[in-house]
Parts: sequence; structure tokens; C-alpha cells
Amino acid sequence: MFGKRGKQGFGATTEKTVSAPPLAPEIAEETQPEKAPEPAPVEAPVQVNTPLAPGASRPEKKRSRGKSEGYYSTKSQVFSALIDTIDLSQLSKLDTESAREEIRDIVNDIITIKNFAMSISEQEELLEDICNDVLGYGPLEPLLARDDIADIMINGSSSSYIEVEGKVEEADIRFRDESQLLSICQRIVSQVGRRVDESSPICDARLPDGSRVNVIAPPLAIDGTSLTIRKFKKDKLTLDQLVSFGTITPAGAEILQIIGRVRCNVVISGGTGSGKTTLLNCLTRYIDATERVITCEDSAELQLQQPHVVRLETRPPNIEGEGEVTMRDLVKNCLRMRPERIIVGEVRGPEVFDLLQAMNTGHDGSMGTIHSNSPRECLSRMESMIAMGGYSLPARTVREIISGSVDVIVQATRQRDGSRRITHITEVVGMEGDVIITQDLMTYEYDGEDANGKIIGRHCSTGIGRPNFWERARYFGEDRRLAEALDSMEQATA
Repeated sequence: MFGKRGKQGFGATTEKTVSAPPLAPEIAEETQPEKAPEPAPVEAPVQVNTPLAPGASRPEKKRSRGKSEGYYSTKSQVFSALIDTIDLSQLSKLDTESAREEIRDIVNDIITIKNFAMSISEQEELLEDICNDVLGYGPLEPLLARDDIADIMINGSSSSYIEVEGKVEEADIRFRDESQLLSICQRIVSQVGRRVDESSPICDARLPDGSRVNVIAPPLAIDGTSLTIRKFKKDKLTLDQLVSFGTITPAGAEILQIIGRVRCNVVISGGTGSGKTTLLNCLTRYIDATERVITCEDSAELQLQQPHVVRLETRPPNIEGEGEVTMRDLVKNCLRMRPERIIVGEVRGPEVFDLLQAMNTGHDGSMGTIHSNSPRECLSRMESMIAMGGYSLPARTVREIISGSVDVIVQATRQRDGSRRITHITEVVGMEGDVIITQDLMTYEYDGEDANGKIIGRHCSTGIGRPNFWERARYFGEDRRLAEALDSMEQATA
């Protein structure tokens, strides 16, 4: 018997049932002698809503973070009784909805037997929280359901923050203890065949929707397990939406569309959280549906819409330290898979050399992202990463490889007010002596800030009549559209 509806096959032993008799003898012993005390939260709303006398100060509350200590105490007792009662191995055989119904029935019985005084809304909230704990990601579930959150940052079981509209604020959630937090982290990473524990305390993973996850556990994280989630919006952003956000002008977006369409080799440069992956997703929308695209990523985040896409993902070493597959291994291998475009989610090491070689040997339209603060710094970082690979090439040779491979660098920046802007669309023109020559098609000029602290600026044309990829645009029949976009951007600047 399992639950008040009498389903068969769930109780592993007869003492773990929730039928007409009490759940377990120890629960009955706890509840018979005394009635559950009236919960403290009843007084809290009255105190909060009562106006203060002039000059009086409100007494300091406990750090309840939106829910009372009484609520968490009740939840802990109910959860412990549920774990003593339920057979998790049998529960795992049910689909999610059936499992939630069974848990709700058991929890309702526990609340009745232990005689907790709860309002209907509190009881519903408790039911939802416990279902999330058993079947989902616990306290993270309400945050993951919100589409306005960009990042979730958990700094141990008692400290949580979120980023909303570019600003970081404290989150209204709380984990039961460190073991619950680590258990949720293990549940997330195990879905993509990875693990996190004391012997392997650092892990990158992803959620089913593609959101990026990083976990670092004790002993490396001194104050408790740190979990960081870079959330993806349910509705994928487009260049048109970036225009409406002020990230770029309509004419600038038109130029980016043409760059993606005419198979320019593009590197998207920017700092952490500047929107590089979002911008890369936007550019890939303009790849022809007939092209074969292969993506290489540490954790699969890209959301390409084309029908002919092969997604590759790196693999960390196993517990014996073997079986690792690096980004460089993936890039090398995908050259044998007849790609028309290669897209590397994030270039951070020697794989940049293999990507540049691919760009220069018939895989036009390849793309990647690099952490850097300006287009010029992006070029320097590529040189540094090639050196990291142990190549003993002359500096001039390395720069010739870079200038012959990369066509356009798009610089994304996260500004101090939390807004994100595309600050440069820069062409790599070629070499002059030992120096790589670049020219800006568009830049973002900072003008100041308004009364609310929002950055004020404008995107400006640099007056380049014909960009270096003009002939490529003409080959794809996009030269007229490119000329109109450049004229429009120049008129807006004037």
C-alpha cells in the first residue's frame, strides 16, 4: 500500500505505509501525547503590518529570507517523515505527474497525523516545495521557472543570489543544509554523465534547456558548495529583439545578418556575461538551412535552428584520470566530418590554432567566441593561445595565419549599469609589416548617464564606404543590401 488511495508495490516493508494506521510507530508516539504547537508565523504578519510609533524602531528579525523559521521547521519534519515512509526505488518507476500525486497524498496524510496547524496556502506551498525536493531541483525550481533571471549564484546552503536586468540581488530561497545542496548538484551533473564529489570537486554541466552549470564543491569551496547557473531564456533572442533592447541599431543588425549570411569567419569577443553566446546564437539564425554545421562546446549551450547540425561536447577524465576528450580533439575530429561551418562555443586554448586552420582551408563562415575586452586584445589573445599550444612559430607567421583566417570581430560589452551593447564591428584587413591591420565599421560612443544611472550612448558609423568583405557580399547577392545598411548607419550618425 502506498498513499491513501492504496496503490500497490511501493512500500518495501509493511511498516513503511500510509494507510489507515499511522505512518510509523515513532510518528504515532510523537503525535499522541501532545498537540503540535501553534506555529510562530501567525504573529509575524501582524507585527510586520502594524505601523510603528514615531521614533520607534522595528525589532530585528531572523534571517528568514521570505519564509518563517516555523515554515522551514515544519517542512523539515514532514520531509523526514516522508523519507521514512516512501520507497524511492518504486517511486522512480512512475512518470513525473503520477509521482507528484503520490507524494502529495503522503504529505497530506503526514500533515493530518502530526496535526500541523497550517493555512491552505501554506499547505500548498509546502506540498510544492517537497515535490520539488524529491523529484526536481528543490529550492532552485522557482528560480529556474522565472524567465527574467539571467544568472543564479548559490554560495553555500545559506547564501543565494540572482541577476535580474543586469543587477545582482539576494534570492528568496533557502536550502535545508549543505547535503541537500550537494545532492541537487549531483542530480544536475549526473544527467550529462558527469560527477561532483570530494575527489572531483569541479564540474561543468548543463540543464535540459541548455543553461550552463558550474559546480565547485568542498574542500575547494571553503564556505560550502558553490553552484552557478547561466540561464537561457525559453524564447530564444533574435537580432530584432537586441535592436529593441538598444544592444545595436537596426542598420548594425542588418550588417550582422549579412556577415552571417555571406560566410564571413567571425570571432565574437567580450568579457564574462557580455552576451557572447546569445549573440552567436543570433548570428547562426542566418546560416542557410542547406549547410552542414558542426558545433564544439565544453557544455552544449548553442541552440541552432538549422536541420543539419551535429553537436559535439568535450568529456572530462574519469575517476582513473583517463578518457578525457578536449576541445582540441573535437575540433580536429570535426575536420574529418565534412563540415561546411565549424562553430566553437568558446575558444580558450590551443584549439584556436585548429579553428584558424579550418577557417583558412575551405570552412568559410566558421565562428567562435573569445574572452577579451577589445578587438585588438582579441587578436593578441589568439596569439597567446597559439603559443600555449607549444607551437614555435615566428610571431609574423602567427599573425599572418590570424589575419588570413578571421574576417570580422564583433565586440560585446556588459556596461556598469547592467546593459549589454555591441561596441565594435571590426574588420581584419590584413598585414602591414608585422602588424595586423583592422578597421571599424561601427563603434559605440559613451555620452554619459541619465538621472537613473543608465548609460547614455550611441552607435556611430566610421564612414567606411566599402568594407573588405564587399566582394564576398557581391558574390552572395547581398551587396546592395550592404550598401543600404552602411548608408543608413552613416545617416543616423550624422
